[in-house]
Amino acid sequence: MSEERSGGRPLGRGRSKAPRARLHAEGRGQELKRRRQRALLDLVRREPLSTQEEIREALARLGFEATQSTISRDLEEMGLVRVRDAQGRMRYARPGEAGTAAAVARLRTLLAEFVERIEASGNLAVVTTPPGAANAVAEAIDHAGVEGVLGTVAGDNTILVVAREGVRGRAVAERLRALAGLTGGRP
Repeated sequence: MSEERSGGRPLGRGRSKAPRARLHAEGRGQELKRRRQRALLDLVRREPLSTQEEIREALARLGFEATQSTISRDLEEMGLVRVRDAQGRMRYARPGEAGTAAAVARLRTLLAEFVERIEASGNLAVVTTPPGAANAVAEAIDHAGVEGVLGTVAGDNTILVVAREGVRGRAVAERLRALAGLTGGRP
C-alpha cells in the first residue's frame, strides 16, 4: 500500500502529470497569443483595417484563426483604437500613430495654401511649394498619417515624399492632390 499525503493524494511517483501538461499547454497558448498580437500590430500598421471582420480575415490569411471576441480582447489589451485616417476613413491604429482629424485638417489647409505642384517617380512623390514653406508642409504630411507615406525630406521649397514598400509614388501623389483639392488636370 502506498503512502498518501493528507488529502488522499499519493506521494512521489504516483502524482498526476495533468498540472504539468496544463502549464505546458498554457505556455503554448501564451506564445500563440503573442505571435497573433504581433501579427495584428503589423497588419494595422500596413493595412487600413476598419472592422474586426477585416482583421479576422487578414489574420486568417496569415494562419491565425481567431474569433471576434478574441480579436476584441487583443485590440483592448494592445490599446488599438479606431481613428479617422488622412483619407477620412475609419481604421484601427495605435493611439498617436494615425492622423487625428485636427492633423488632417491642418494638412489639407497647408496643401491647399502652399502646394504649387505634385509629381511622382517610382516610389517617390515630389511636392513643390513657395520658398520657406516646405518644412511646414512636410511636417504636416508626417503627422497626418497619410496612407502609404513612409516619411518626408524637406528643403526650402521642395519635399521628397517616400512611399512605403509596395506603394507607388503615383498613388501617394494622388492622395496628396486629393487632400490639397487639386483636380486631375492640375499637376
